[in-house]
Amino acid sequence: MAIERIIIAALIATSLISMVSAIPGTATFYTTYFPSACYGNEDRGRLIAAANPSLYNNGGACGTRYSVRCTGPTNQGVPQPCTGNEVIVTIVDLCPGCGTDQLDLSQEAFSTIANTDAGRIQIDYNRV
Repeated sequence: MAIERIIIAALIATSLISMVSAIPGTATFYTTYFPSACYGNEDRGRLIAAANPSLYNNGGACGTRYSVRCTGPTNQGVPQPCTGNEVIVTIVDLCPGCGTDQLDLSQEAFSTIANTDAGRIQIDYNRV
């Protein structure tokens, strides 16, 4: 019984830390996955992302994974784009045109968390 309480407390603490450490930003999506800056023509799946130059860190982010959640729209075209889902993506590429705290998600990853008609959404993301 005491072990169960400890485990439950640890899970709650982990969830709270994860929510507190989330980075607010924006996301867009792309559809051409090869070649990537990190892996060339190697297929790394479809739940992938390109990092902004700061996050990319000269390739230091290659292979890192991030949990991404849609938090809202960035335009009036699709006023409620979020699906309510989260997605875990692996950084495989550089998005040289992305701004600070922006991720360019694969279309498959983007569509997991939002309506692709939105094009750009507000997100929270954190490393997992």
